[in-house]
Amino acid sequence: MKLSVVHRAVDPAGLAGLAGLPPVLARAYAARGIEDPSQLAHSLDRLLRVGSLEGVAAAVDLLLAHRRVEGRVLVVGDFDADGATSSALIVRALQAWGWPAVDFLVPNRFEYGYGLTPEIVALAAERAPTLIVTVDNGISSITGVAAARARGIEVLVTDHHLAGAELPDANVIVNPNVPGATFGSRCLAGVGVAFYVMSALHRALGDPALPSPATWLDLVALGTVADVVPLDHNNRVLVAQGLQRIRAGRCTPGLRALLEIGGRPLAGLVAADLGFAAGPRLNAAGRLDDMSIGIRCLITDSPAEAEALATRLDELNKERRVIEGRMQEEAIAAVRHLKDPDDDGYRSAPDGRASSGSRVRRRHGLCLYDPGWHQGVVGLVAGRLKDRMRRPVIAFADAGAEELRGSARSVTGVHIRDVLDAVATRHPGLLGRFGGHAMAAGLTLARDRLDEFAEAFDTEVARWQTGGSLADRVETDGPLTIDEISLVTAEALRAAGPWGQAFPEPSFDQRFRILRTRTVGERHLKMWVEVPGEGRRFDAIAFNFFQGRDAGRPLPAEALLVYRLDVNEYAGERRLQLLVDHLLE
Repeated sequence: MKLSVVHRAVDPAGLAGLAGLPPVLARAYAARGIEDPSQLAHSLDRLLRVGSLEGVAAAVDLLLAHRRVEGRVLVVGDFDADGATSSALIVRALQAWGWPAVDFLVPNRFEYGYGLTPEIVALAAERAPTLIVTVDNGISSITGVAAARARGIEVLVTDHHLAGAELPDANVIVNPNVPGATFGSRCLAGVGVAFYVMSALHRALGDPALPSPATWLDLVALGTVADVVPLDHNNRVLVAQGLQRIRAGRCTPGLRALLEIGGRPLAGLVAADLGFAAGPRLNAAGRLDDMSIGIRCLITDSPAEAEALATRLDELNKERRVIEGRMQEEAIAAVRHLKDPDDDGYRSAPDGRASSGSRVRRRHGLCLYDPGWHQGVVGLVAGRLKDRMRRPVIAFADAGAEELRGSARSVTGVHIRDVLDAVATRHPGLLGRFGGHAMAAGLTLARDRLDEFAEAFDTEVARWQTGGSLADRVETDGPLTIDEISLVTAEALRAAGPWGQAFPEPSFDQRFRILRTRTVGERHLKMWVEVPGEGRRFDAIAFNFFQGRDAGRPLPAEALLVYRLDVNEYAGERRLQLLVDHLLE
């Protein structure tokens, strides 16, 4: 499969409105729809009105009612970083604002599955809550909400996932993605929804002595970045405000500990540091163990306890890396012998199995299953393979009782949750449970129906890709002049943003001569390159370049590099480094 490089279109009118900015930054912003510097303002008064999110007023009334009767509030979160930050935010806020009994429960994903299931309700009932508040889940929990209501437990659902045809019979639902919602952003993460509910509650309490919900914007920034939701303007405000507080040292001890153990100084923190340092360590608990470790890390006010919990999370993350590395190699082995999809369609690996034992069906989408895979890590494998194969990928693991649990990752132009919905509609009874977003989703499936599902999945993805796949294109901000490839430009881009999903960090493309190379850490390619005819040399690195590649294959003398500018700090010195995303011959 050959990738084509496409330059992002720049509106001349928008560029003219940004004339006061450095040229590279102005071009990048204009290509992302920014037309005026006012659109870059990140003060809290630029947030969409708290009261404009449907359901927040009713949520406030419900929470206040349980405070008046000294009820017990139990927060039930999802088992990822978004769920952990959402849980910590609500627990911290309600405890700080005088709720007499607030606790949290995060289900073990391997025992209880996803969402507020009847089994989780039974477990929750042992704590005798009068109100269950779901965070980052619940919109698909029809039977779980019904089970709670049958026990006399009221339910407040706060979620951001897409709703199905039926909504749960909760007392109150707050979700910007329910049918008919008019809130100005569909992109809030679960922690963003929780922040809006807590902001409305703080306003209703009317006591200026109570800590502001802005106190916990560090958690909002972490959950928003880690959940890879689109960074529209509203989310950029939330992330920018959280980063501002973290840089000033005003963050929870747990987040500080996670960043320190990840080697990320607070003062110069950017959004990517949350996504690459804190997020994976927090997620590791939910993937391999119990996310309550992560939530306790974010709730504690004890630096010593935070450090101990962060250390445990770091250990789990190292274990996760080992497991993921093995699974990735097995997945790559399963697809290594496949033909290029543009040759003659898609076919299975020999005998339908790879040497690792992975079952493969590769067409317009790719389904992978191995009986030895860890169900907490299949999402990461799906994401890596999606990036490599440039096609939607679903990785499956055994979930017991002859059932598979799959994690899907998609590409630009294919809404994966809608794909699954279409499969379920066209093939009644084929899918078990499913839910998610445009780019990521989860599902359950009977093991003996995997091949049937793979056929249906392929057909549906092909419908989305009629006319060609957008995934075969790499968008960049074009080439840079030799003077623009500089530490000054890298510093300016790093200080801008925040960059993230749907507001990507600027990347560039141009041909370079490859002067020298060496392998770093077995998988990474270190290079010294120069723009032909210019004579200036640059330090460049392509991370994970050799994963699944023949390390003995010689590199060309000259190549088209798709790269980003980075600031490499070492021994107190800051140097320019090119981060190479693609090397195209």
